[in-house]
Amino acid sequence: MDWITGIQRALDYTEAHLTEELDYAAVAKRACSSAFHFQRMFSLLCGFSLGDYIRMRRLTLAAEDLMRTRDKVIDIALKYGYDTPESFSRAFLRFHGITPTQARRGGTIKSFSRLSVKLILSGGSTMDYRIEKKDAFKIVCKKKRVTKPQGDTATEEISAFWSECGKDGTIEDICRYGRFDNLGGVLGICFSGDLADSAFPYGIGAEYNGAPLGGEALEIVEIPAYTYAVFRCKGQMPEAFKTTYHRIVTEFFPQSGYEYGSGVELEVYPSADVSNPDYTCEIWIGVNEKK
Repeated sequence: MDWITGIQRALDYTEAHLTEELDYAAVAKRACSSAFHFQRMFSLLCGFSLGDYIRMRRLTLAAEDLMRTRDKVIDIALKYGYDTPESFSRAFLRFHGITPTQARRGGTIKSFSRLSVKLILSGGSTMDYRIEKKDAFKIVCKKKRVTKPQGDTATEEISAFWSECGKDGTIEDICRYGRFDNLGGVLGICFSGDLADSAFPYGIGAEYNGAPLGGEALEIVEIPAYTYAVFRCKGQMPEAFKTTYHRIVTEFFPQSGYEYGSGVELEVYPSADVSNPDYTCEIWIGVNEKK
């Protein structure tokens, strides 16, 4: 499916089901994507999360209902997914700056318009990548469940996890059981296929060298054979990572013959000096050829 068409279908589905409980996986399915990748892509493209979009659209429509109908506040609250009038009123006040009662009396409300997708051509820049088919391999890692695969929340949690693993000796333990002749660095691993309740496991690890584990809080995970698009990322982390990933979403996927696959995503860090303005790492994203 065409990339632009897929996103528009997902948006159309979201709009048609704003008064129902929305399943992110069902939304993403309209774009032929996983819930993980769709949420991440949506946030990078729009600057806000899918959840925020749904919330703001519901509150916009709720305000219109208050002004145009005589429906009770509790009925409008329930219609747009709020369990009580109190929770609805708090959310309404945060978004509109006035209460539902004030809106009904003609107060000024905010309107968050429906999104539509347009392709804007901008050119001139090049993006280097390579396609690499990799056989199944094992990694040794420590995992942490990270909330929301979009926005700054996940970035902050992941950065804190790296800091924690550096201070408590986990990365040193990982390096004892790692081999670095293939991928060439310590790994950040997004287990994107295990998304639940807007949270996913993120791992710090290395390709496993086969040595028996001791008492460390580490686990061995087998990564199946997959085809990856590999991108070079240069600059101070995590800003350079964000910039590169944004270009992957907005330039590579719309214009290449590939789409997101269902495999893990790998970040390959050859050294710990991530604050260096000339730091270089790689992003490996599982891909499929577009049909």
